[in-house]
Amino acid sequence: MPASVIERLHRATPRLRDIDRRTIVRLGIVAGTVIAAVLAVRAFGRSYIFFDLRIYHGAVVWWWSGDGLYEYVAPDVTLGFTYPPFAAIVMLPMAALPVGVAGVLNAVASLTALAVVLAALLVPIADQCGWPRWFAVALAVPLAAATEPVRETIGYGQVNLLLFGLIMADLVALRWRFQSAGRPVAGTLLQRLWRQGAWAGVGIGLASAIKLTPALFICYLLVSRQWRPALTAIGTAVGVTIGGFLVASRDSFTYFTSVIWQTERVGVADMTPNQSLAGVLARLYDSPDTPGLMWLAFAMLMLALGLSRAMTAHAEGDELAAFTLVGLTSNVISPISWSHHLAFVLPAIIILADTARRRRAATRGLTRRRLADGLVTPRMLSLTGLRHATAALGVYVLFVVSPIWAYEHQLPDVSHYADGAVGVLAENSLALALITMVAALPWRPGAEPAFSAEPTLRVGGRILTPSPVR
Repeated sequence: MPASVIERLHRATPRLRDIDRRTIVRLGIVAGTVIAAVLAVRAFGRSYIFFDLRIYHGAVVWWWSGDGLYEYVAPDVTLGFTYPPFAAIVMLPMAALPVGVAGVLNAVASLTALAVVLAALLVPIADQCGWPRWFAVALAVPLAAATEPVRETIGYGQVNLLLFGLIMADLVALRWRFQSAGRPVAGTLLQRLWRQGAWAGVGIGLASAIKLTPALFICYLLVSRQWRPALTAIGTAVGVTIGGFLVASRDSFTYFTSVIWQTERVGVADMTPNQSLAGVLARLYDSPDTPGLMWLAFAMLMLALGLSRAMTAHAEGDELAAFTLVGLTSNVISPISWSHHLAFVLPAIIILADTARRRRAATRGLTRRRLADGLVTPRMLSLTGLRHATAALGVYVLFVVSPIWAYEHQLPDVSHYADGAVGVLAENSLALALITMVAALPWRPGAEPAFSAEPTLRVGGRILTPSPVR
């Protein structure tokens, strides 16, 4: 008996060693990715000193002392607080902390939100590919951290990743609603509401009350007839805004009657980091101001295009693509979209890469007989998915290198045409990429359905009845 046990252990030892080797290799890849991300931030990033967080911190300290929130002007930079009063209420606890400590806590919270979002988006893909979940997420976080929106958000002490997390939490809630459709959910009332995703819309509502641009997601929920999440989002945004009026009535009145219209408080439209359509037009006209009627015409066109494509993605069963299109559209049509606002480029890259993977996997179903008929060649199969994979890699490299800073210009000292056509393209490159993705980002039929409110759903032209996911 002991001999047989020893023999079994000997037979199992090579297998255990192989598992250990694979884990060690994966850990080494993750470590190498982290080092590469740090080097990329040092090479392509800028000097970060929690610039924006210092303004927020000074504003809430000023406000806590009894002065008007929107009367604060940061020393040396003549900038003040630009968010709604509810955002100031949320930020108020950091008035008791030093700026450095508040910046570190914001960085930790932002990276945590990023990791949770990437886990929610990548775990289903990792399961389909047979990858370890921890490896996929551990690899994605440093890769994402090297991109312009993430490193700028953390370096400036911005709240974009936290808002991104709130919005994507509603995507998870919609996913859970679909998965729980047609099956009983055990637990208390609160547990059932949580597991059924009944809270979908709360994240968008909170994000819209903190910053106005996420309100476009409410419009998307309305036009796509997702009534319950839309009403939840509206109720949440209105409720916390009313709460802001109750807590800070004077500052709330000041914000919604005057501050909200003072776009100059944020910055000048032609500034290089403004990678919105308005910024592109201002730089093309070599003017600090955007041509109003032209911007309005093109913005309405992009809004119609983005929402219509988001609705189609929703109808085809890819809610992630729909959310991503809405997020990209909000960046394009906003008068000011700093480079750290562009967090929705991350799910866009994931969608492009996953589309390439799906198209590649679809070729495995082609038999030799179909290859023999001459309509499909091995070379054609080898190139399947290459276009989307190249696009994913190209967008990722663009947002890591971020060539806008190498060609940064400031009027009236230097014209935006100082470096010729190359300089114009580079200085507007991120915005042009956003506009292209709004027009051409693919969706994956049936990949991320969120149709629990409907008795049936249409995917790829077929009517399907939601069934429990086991």
